Amino acid sequence: MKRVVVTGLGAITPLGNTVDEFWQNILAGKSGAGAITKFDTSKFKTHFACEVKHFNAVDFIDKKEIKKYDVFTQFAIVASDEAIKDAGLDFSQMSEEERYEVGVIWGSGNGGIGTFEEQLREYHTGDGTPRFSPYFIPKMIVDIAAGVISIRHKLHGPNYCTVSACASSNTAIINAFDTIRLGKATIMIAGGSEAAITNSSLGGFSSAQALSKRNDDPETASRPFDKDRDGFVMGEGAGALVLEEWEHAVKRGATIYAELVGGGAAADAYHLTGTPPDGLGAYLGMSKALSDAGISADKIDYVNAHATSTGLGDMSELHGIKRVFGDHPVVIGATKSMTGHLLGAAGAVESIVSVLSIRDNVIPGTINTQNLDEHIPEGLDIILGKSRQQTVNYVLNNTFGFGGHVASSIFKKYTGE
Repeated sequence: MKRVVVTGLGAITPLGNTVDEFWQNILAGKSGAGAITKFDTSKFKTHFACEVKHFNAVDFIDKKEIKKYDVFTQFAIVASDEAIKDAGLDFSQMSEEERYEVGVIWGSGNGGIGTFEEQLREYHTGDGTPRFSPYFIPKMIVDIAAGVISIRHKLHGPNYCTVSACASSNTAIINAFDTIRLGKATIMIAGGSEAAITNSSLGGFSSAQALSKRNDDPETASRPFDKDRDGFVMGEGAGALVLEEWEHAVKRGATIYAELVGGGAAADAYHLTGTPPDGLGAYLGMSKALSDAGISADKIDYVNAHATSTGLGDMSELHGIKRVFGDHPVVIGATKSMTGHLLGAAGAVESIVSVLSIRDNVIPGTINTQNLDEHIPEGLDIILGKSRQQTVNYVLNNTFGFGGHVASSIFKKYTGE
């Protein structure tokens, strides 16, 4: 099978609206959490989230076009444009036949939920006459971001969305990886976006007892593995990767960040929203990714954990990690402590962290965690506080979603061999 490399990155996050800004804030250990500004939260138990800041769509998208796109699609456009530019690609200079070999796979868990809320609110507060926008359906449906990216750049290769809740964008990246290595495309734009900080999302997650209620100190609310953790912090944004067939990338002189070498998918088959105490699904996903990459667990230097800061979820994942790695001293980090949980976009944004960790030989710390849960399995090296400089050759990135969806991907340092 063909080799697949990463040649471009793009990001819109609570910690910055470019990859460079995001990465510097991650390494500095900053929190993206704060009071929600999008709507009145007084009726809810949680009043904060990790919002994207200083984002103005008109800086990137024609004003006449913006009304056609939900915010999750706007995020997708901007992040994918950055990744494409970063990869040194100009699709307008490609022939139509070359663009037949370029595709898009994009993940999202909620799609245009903001548009859905807005349209129903207008309907119910009006005179009862159905006056829905003609853009309502295309703004709302989850697949539209993938379609818009392809239309924007006239890309005719494989095009679809992945929906596996919080595993959506990691699933998209794994599917794009498979598409290239099986020879069905040369270049794939892969990632995910989410803009679900809305009344219904906040209310729904709150009712499910999933969100932190640390309203007096939101910046420290996301505290993975801490015995006092009380739920996750909602986030929003997008992450995009340009994946490319290795020989094609080398031939055009592309800068190669890392190589994508393995992907594993599995299911907890356990509960609608909960994870099994023994971490079986996580264990299977990681094991399959290792098998796919053709490496043993002791090759992995860093696990970017899903680690949402929920009581059951964190422990389930750690038990799965312990089962996979045994006594191998793999470093475990949780960047959601800084970004919050970007839901369907989490896997893509954390893939960017994984790739840059390899490039810079640094592992970001986990902030806010002050008292490790006493039930954590022994022998796990959870990095707390400041980032750690060390050689990073392989990173395993975990993502899990409601419904028991599991996706694990593995990135490798590119040596030119």
